[in-house]
Amino acid sequence: MSAAPVPEVLRAPLVVEFPFTRSLGPVQSAFLTGLRERVVLGVRTGDGRVMVPPVEYDPVTAEELRELVEVAPTGTVTTWAWNDHPRPQQPLDTPFAWALVRLDGADTALLHALDAPGPDAVTTGMRVRVRWAEERTGAITDIACFEPYEDQGEDQGEDGGRRAGRGEDGGRRRPVAASAPAPAPHDGAFTDPVTGIVARARLDYTYSPGRAQTAYLDALAEHRTVGERCPSCHKVYVPPRGACPTCGVATTEQVEVGPAGTVTTFCIVNIKAKNLDIEVPYVYAHIALDGADLALHGRIGGIPYDQVRMGLRVEPVWTEGGRHPDHYRPTGEPDAPYDTYKELL
Repeated sequence: MSAAPVPEVLRAPLVVEFPFTRSLGPVQSAFLTGLRERVVLGVRTGDGRVMVPPVEYDPVTAEELRELVEVAPTGTVTTWAWNDHPRPQQPLDTPFAWALVRLDGADTALLHALDAPGPDAVTTGMRVRVRWAEERTGAITDIACFEPYEDQGEDQGEDGGRRAGRGEDGGRRRPVAASAPAPAPHDGAFTDPVTGIVARARLDYTYSPGRAQTAYLDALAEHRTVGERCPSCHKVYVPPRGACPTCGVATTEQVEVGPAGTVTTFCIVNIKAKNLDIEVPYVYAHIALDGADLALHGRIGGIPYDQVRMGLRVEPVWTEGGRHPDHYRPTGEPDAPYDTYKELL
């Protein structure tokens, strides 16, 4: 007797993407507006350090910081890593180095791309300068990248080497070009300042739901809902995960649940989501399908939003070709008693 064929486990590309909108305070506003104007600003802390990129609060004392200074567009690589396969939307489309660059006049390093012909051309301590983007809008991408830069007027020691010297406290002073100006005070005032940014977060990957959820998704394509029963506590989990989260044992026994269920709790959505063609307000609810010991969530339709309630009996509504219920609607049955779903809130 031959064994039953093992169902193919699903795999599919998945993209998680959303825009993140952030308003800027006076420090970040000045920094990004300065980049648009080819000016790099830092902020001075109470102990005299200059931080680039600037922050609004001292990371050590939590003191509010507002003293802006302008630093040079040249600097020194403090550490780096070679990126041999640039990804989409990265600063350069050819291999480059990610580098921490301490700009002249700053005490902290800025992370950005360094354009170099290969990893052999990059060293810790090398001198670099900003390459500005041709079109600047007030974003970190206004710095297109850093590029190698040979100082023409370095402070040379008697032996011809770069002079490091010692500070008043006897510590080593980092080497910089003799011509590099000291940080100059800046009032942070620019015409038409940048007051907010929109950062688009995107994650591309291939998702495999595994054996248990593959069976769950295959059943949904047939307008059925299946879970798995734990052999120890006998609870039925929907959607199944392949193991009981309470007992930690594998689950293999499939159980068909629903299709009707009970609203255990819910929320009213008043903010319209981009690219979602649903008028607000609408209701999303946790729904305990009959026979399940875990509530799943779904949208409630076919009833005014202010009439949705705990204990409401609902059933799925499928669209043609849909792989999951479009929404749930009332069945017309009496509400379920609280004691029947109180453990599923």
